Amino acid sequence: MRHRISAAVDIEAPPDAVWARLTDLAGYADWNPFIPSASGELRPGERLSLRLQPPGGRALPIRPTVTEVVEGSAFEWLGHLGVPGLFDGRHRFELTPTAQGTRLVQSESFSGVLVRPLRGFLDGGTLAGFRAMNDALRQQVLDARA
Repeated sequence: MRHRISAAVDIEAPPDAVWARLTDLAGYADWNPFIPSASGELRPGERLSLRLQPPGGRALPIRPTVTEVVEGSAFEWLGHLGVPGLFDGRHRFELTPTAQGTRLVQSESFSGVLVRPLRGFLDGGTLAGFRAMNDALRQQVLDARA
């Protein structure tokens, strides 16, 4: 089974300002409510160390592999729960310039046998985590520009 969730936010700043904050993984501890701990290099093939903290859920450490980085506009990673095929998530951030600044879309495509039983959590806590992160990122970028 496959399932996709997505959350978008408009940020009144240029893409390079949003990109700089979004890709500063070490800085996540200062502002990110959904991924309060992150380390690693954003380079295809590299593994990241992340701790996800969905609202109302338990912290979950993951070690996804970076699959794509397009400087200034997108990056993506692929994570697995246990063995590949059980529960896989392809997480993506895309930045698009707008007349007012930048539109950030954070999305994840899930696949595997555990997607169906976890779908309620994905549509609840995980999606709420995406929205909380997007809002916090927007505020961080605006505060840095003030």
